[in-house]
Amino acid sequence: MKISTVKKVFAAGAVLAAAALLFTGCNGNSDVEGKTFLNIGTGGTAGTYYPIGGAIAEVLNKEIPGMSASAQSTGASVANVNMLGDGEIDLATVQNDIAYYAANGTEMFKDKKIDGLQGIASLYPETCQFVTLKSSGIKSLSELKGKRVAVGAVGSGVEANARQILEAYGITYDDIDEQFLSFAEGASALKDGNVDVAVLTAGYPTASVQDIAAQNPIRLLPVDENIADRLTAKYPFYTKTVIPAGTYAGFDEAVPGVSVMAMLVAGPTVNADLGYSVTKAIFTNLDRLQAAHAVGKQISKETAKSGMSLPMNEGAEKYFSGK
Repeated sequence: MKISTVKKVFAAGAVLAAAALLFTGCNGNSDVEGKTFLNIGTGGTAGTYYPIGGAIAEVLNKEIPGMSASAQSTGASVANVNMLGDGEIDLATVQNDIAYYAANGTEMFKDKKIDGLQGIASLYPETCQFVTLKSSGIKSLSELKGKRVAVGAVGSGVEANARQILEAYGITYDDIDEQFLSFAEGASALKDGNVDVAVLTAGYPTASVQDIAAQNPIRLLPVDENIADRLTAKYPFYTKTVIPAGTYAGFDEAVPGVSVMAMLVAGPTVNADLGYSVTKAIFTNLDRLQAAHAVGKQISKETAKSGMSLPMNEGAEKYFSGK
């Protein structure tokens, strides 16, 4: 073989090796030239997860030396846990009930259990809201038998919430006219009079509910305290919540209910040291998350373990225990 040919082979091999190193460095937390790469899964660009995830990435980049974190728009909770399991992302915002289902192989993850999920922190409540028009005359969830109820899209976290809460009232889908509609579809159907109640799970105030309230007087249906106690005892991801009076225009009653928590979840690529650094950076810079979105004001160190539905990352646990 000629010397020039040998040089070309070595040069080509070096390029391929460098490309392979760069590729692996962009997934997980591998180091490339002193850089730590973290991909953060969020949600749609119009939702809450995206700005919160973007703010987390900015905090990590500023506070952790050598960090290169980026937030990407995804299909939210269910898509995020699948991507964490596949190693496509390293951190993600996920509803704590979805994380629980994934880790335990139940609901939409039946026979599809995902291993290696770790809790970093609970962030803020996403409240299960049962919305009706005042003109319906419905005032209690116990009155829903025989009613048309938009329970969320098939296989969604909302649908699971609706089913579990109604079940606590002794109501099954055999008792109602269930309609599997997304947030937007359910809100539209409620405005048009095609359903009696629409269910959604989201941080309040929720834009779609504000839109309905701007055109029609609404009522939020409460979850009775004894039912809330039953739910929180049976399912580790529910927490009690009160939606303040005046949250939505024209409705001035405080409404007791239950929430799941939006939480920050890590995949197996995040070790204890990195988990500690991430957690410390976030919770010593909460002002930046508060500036990113109104729900940021509900994120606190005091509630960081509320509704925690996963084994915690050892580094995150160390930070919160003050060790």
